[in-house]
Amino acid sequence: MQFKLHHTDQKSDARAGTITTDHGKINTPIFMPVGTIGTVKGVHQAELKEQVKAQIILGNTYHLYLRPGMETMEAAGGLHKFMNWNGPILTDSGGYQVFSLAHRRKITEEGATFASHIDGSRHLFSPESSLGIQRSIGADIVMAFDECPPYPSTREYAKNSMDLTHRWLERCVTFMNETSPKYGHSQALFPIVQGSSFDDLRTKSCEFIASQDQPGNAIGGLSVGEPIEDMYRISKLCCDVLPKDKPRYLMGVGTPANIIECISRGVDMFDCVLPSRNARHGVIYTRNGIMNMKNAKWRTDFSPIDDRPDAAPTSQTHTKAYLAHLFRVGELLGPQLATLHNLAFYLSLVTEAREHIIEGDFADWAASVLPGLERKL
Repeated sequence: MQFKLHHTDQKSDARAGTITTDHGKINTPIFMPVGTIGTVKGVHQAELKEQVKAQIILGNTYHLYLRPGMETMEAAGGLHKFMNWNGPILTDSGGYQVFSLAHRRKITEEGATFASHIDGSRHLFSPESSLGIQRSIGADIVMAFDECPPYPSTREYAKNSMDLTHRWLERCVTFMNETSPKYGHSQALFPIVQGSSFDDLRTKSCEFIASQDQPGNAIGGLSVGEPIEDMYRISKLCCDVLPKDKPRYLMGVGTPANIIECISRGVDMFDCVLPSRNARHGVIYTRNGIMNMKNAKWRTDFSPIDDRPDAAPTSQTHTKAYLAHLFRVGELLGPQLATLHNLAFYLSLVTEAREHIIEGDFADWAASVLPGLERKL
């Protein structure tokens, strides 16, 4: 994997670059749709390419390990072939699922033992096994196995968790150096910065992660309940310390406004389930504000869902009234159209951000669009 930085905004830390993988190029800043179990819910792969214009998608190590399992995955030739997606893929390590399954897991130096949410069976995820699974999945970018501390955490817990994450990272690097990809394309390891909301721990973690000299770096442990001001502060702190010549990935963030704010602080890559999950509940994001299609006000609004030229084609050709009707009667097409809209909106937003970084007026553009992104319509 290679990263080339093209432009940095003069009034902020926003950056425009290009990541090159064996499955294609990724223009940054970028938003990555989440395809947890080999599918972005309600969207088929042709739509991801043609309507959403996704450049890279995510798979989830924990969920794919449980279903379909690595025997099936390897027989298929990896996730790219299994789901018929020929673009880049990133897999998380399963660490966040270990975090979210706190009532079902036990963490030791070896790794995390957890009970499956499907049948209660017991499994061990270690740095080595997590990356072994990611080798079998065949993602272009793989994440180091880490512990994500809850918010709030005591300083003692956050430090112990960070130290454990660092020791696990050393094992991850060793494993990647001693093993080879399974499907003929390269895989890049991204370490993950931890340290909860403590600035000195975050700085120490960034310095340690940078010392490992991996192809890219991730910022974890945010968007877990902390105040928004903490997210922005820690994102900037990390971007100020992490190497400028490598992509920075802020995991699990966030709203359209969160993404613009964090781009301005130097983040290059984002993922979040929010646009897809909220779409299934009728929440639509636009440049003018946020619409809840279950509200009665949309039932007789026959204007397009979004008439901007960069909106999803289905959002330009279907009306708000029709989408509201689909949700009211429980038709599957409602969540599908809403998901297409939200994902295409997120991709168009980061694409436009990139254009303004290159043009040199990102800060002014961001200031002009942020008020509309958070408005309730």
